[in-house]
Amino acid sequence: MQTSPHTDKKIPVQTLAELGSLPMKVALGCSALLPVSFLLGFVFTNGWDLFAFSYLQSTFFCLSISLGALFFVMIQQLTRAGWSVVLRRLSEFISLGVIPLSVLVLPIVLITLMGNDTLYEWANTETVAEDHLLHAKSPYLNTGFFALRYLIYFGSWIFLARYFLGKSVAQDATGDPELTLLMERRSGPAILLYAFTLSFAAIDFIMSLNAHWFSTIFGIYYFAAGLVGFFSFLAISLVFLRSKGLLQEPVTVEHLHDVGKLLFAFNCFWAYIAISQYLLIWYANIPEETVFFLDRQSNGWGVVSLILVIGHFAIPFVFFMSRWMKRNPKALCFWAVYLLIMNWVDIFWLVMPNMASHGESSAISFGMILINVCCTIGVGGIFVAGILKFAGEKSLMPVRDPRLEESLEFHNI
Repeated sequence: MQTSPHTDKKIPVQTLAELGSLPMKVALGCSALLPVSFLLGFVFTNGWDLFAFSYLQSTFFCLSISLGALFFVMIQQLTRAGWSVVLRRLSEFISLGVIPLSVLVLPIVLITLMGNDTLYEWANTETVAEDHLLHAKSPYLNTGFFALRYLIYFGSWIFLARYFLGKSVAQDATGDPELTLLMERRSGPAILLYAFTLSFAAIDFIMSLNAHWFSTIFGIYYFAAGLVGFFSFLAISLVFLRSKGLLQEPVTVEHLHDVGKLLFAFNCFWAYIAISQYLLIWYANIPEETVFFLDRQSNGWGVVSLILVIGHFAIPFVFFMSRWMKRNPKALCFWAVYLLIMNWVDIFWLVMPNMASHGESSAISFGMILINVCCTIGVGGIFVAGILKFAGEKSLMPVRDPRLEESLEFHNI
């Protein structure tokens, strides 16, 4: 039990370790599905191409959640937000998911560096020499520079995630308010670094799967998807932890309400970015741009496109708008799970149709969906296990933050 110097309330120091060893065992058990999905790739396609695309989709689905968490942590510091203090430590833990993901993404970089063009046709020097457009883009899209950018991206994200968590944990011990001021000052430049690295990472790893296509809005599309994924993951985590007696008193219905509002708002923001990209490409009607949507209107992908329009936007817009839905933990958890699944479908829709540009069949099949689901559960297991490991015995709440009292007494108007 610890008393904050900024409030007279007794604040229990709770950690994820209080959940016991079961969550870690479940997470590691789920990770076993990763090699299963690899074997299934040979069963359904007699090769590993489908697994490679599924693996990329799975890692960048999980990565979007961690990057959404990192943005949330930094924007709360930048705006000096008080309401979210009790949520911030859990968000800092989720942002640490970039560490295990940096290892999981490394094989993609290594096989590309060796000239394997399973994912990226620009990795093949012969293909580049015969393709004028790829040749023109080769100063940027080449294997060496790609590997260097990977180091910059993940190095930056790991540094930022560890920096903000480290300062926050240090404040638990000292109660020094100067640490809060330091994090506020650093958050501005940190967000600029984050914006550039996230945008270019989305371009490098996902958009360049079809190097002939381009979109100036693609980076922010992935950013918007990540925030939907993060707020869904955060809401599920909060409801689960409160059901286990953790954060039950500090995190109230008022906080859940705001998490629900942010989830609803950024889902609408994602829809706005998606329709903006579509309209810009539709009315220009340039073949180099329209190929993206043509691939997603054939071979069964038109159904997935409609699922995103109706399921990802229209249904939650109508039914999740209610104040009651956001203030009821069970209803909030339902919509968070629903939108997390929709976010997975979105990343699936971004990545998998690109198999067509590599001369592979991109038609949706039971095998494709099964491999993707197994791969995502496997990668997700490692992702969650990494978060639990790095969280360790650290407090689930910044117990000596100078704005803690404001957060504990937070009320929606």
